[in-house]
Amino acid sequence: MNKFITHLECSLTQEKYPKDTVLELSDAGRPLLVKYDLNALSDSITKEEFKDSPLPGFWRYYPLLPISNLESIISLGESITPLINISDEYKNLNVLIKDEGKLPTGSFKARGLALAVAMAKEFKLEHLAIPTNGNAGAALAAYASRAGLKSSVYCPKDTPQINILETQLQGAETFLIDGLINDCGKIVLEGKQSKGWFDVSTLKEPYRLEGKKTMGIELAEQLDWKLPDAIFYPTGGGTGLIGMWKAFHEMHAMGWIDKPFPRMYAVQSTGCAPIVRAFNKGERFAELWQDPTSEPWGIRVPVAVGDFLILDAIHESNGSAIAVDDNAVITKRNELANKGIMLCPEGAATALAL
Repeated sequence: MNKFITHLECSLTQEKYPKDTVLELSDAGRPLLVKYDLNALSDSITKEEFKDSPLPGFWRYYPLLPISNLESIISLGESITPLINISDEYKNLNVLIKDEGKLPTGSFKARGLALAVAMAKEFKLEHLAIPTNGNAGAALAAYASRAGLKSSVYCPKDTPQINILETQLQGAETFLIDGLINDCGKIVLEGKQSKGWFDVSTLKEPYRLEGKKTMGIELAEQLDWKLPDAIFYPTGGGTGLIGMWKAFHEMHAMGWIDKPFPRMYAVQSTGCAPIVRAFNKGERFAELWQDPTSEPWGIRVPVAVGDFLILDAIHESNGSAIAVDDNAVITKRNELANKGIMLCPEGAATALAL
């Protein structure tokens, strides 16, 4: 494990936990965060060193990641994902899309699962499991297979067929469940308890978040270490939004970026918007969304274990939470596709929310 890591910490109570033990949630049932000695880190590396790194994609930021050394890296040819200017679609706004579809398995899920699998291998774990609405299953399957580890993936039965096929082809045991992603999560939890699986559900272990934070570091580097005014993010479990917020705080503590941080906007569907509802009611924790109907499957998450972390980032940044209509999302996706910008429904939701 990275020598600059000091401990793991409960995101709600700030209780400290040892860094060299396989842990998932805290005793309070909340996500654990990896904590670093940022003063020592800033003395050992400069942000300019990343520019000429020979490492692929987000792995260039490995000094800020939990892995022990370069031998722990599991790569499928990652790249720095491009920023595409679509300002001509918006009056008086400078709008960039970060195209995470250029990553292995076609989504930003590669960032988090690559780190989770790398850490599982460091801890000598053999079997990982995940509930997913689609993309995360493919990412876990690919990186676990690359690392020589077993993986089990549980999906709602209405998960897009292409996601199911991709997951199966890349070696994961794949199961379709009559229920939602939280129902799939219960099965993974049972497997963890009875079979010793490493549960890599969203925010139920500390390392996927570390992979997702590389979006924030990468974005800062691409913009010459000046952050955008606002970030609109498709939000289900919220790991990416929380990860970027963590990255901004860490980079600021090391003197790499200045405040203010971007305003953070969580984008959900009107058919499944627990974060939006909690934000509008002024609450820190979100209630379970009953009978979700969101067509963008990736943000159809009726309850998120990191709900308060999402809402904290929104409030601290003076951002907001926005729900968009599914039909309008598909229309927006088609409009942008006709101009050469191919977005998944979740990405189109953010473009619509502007």
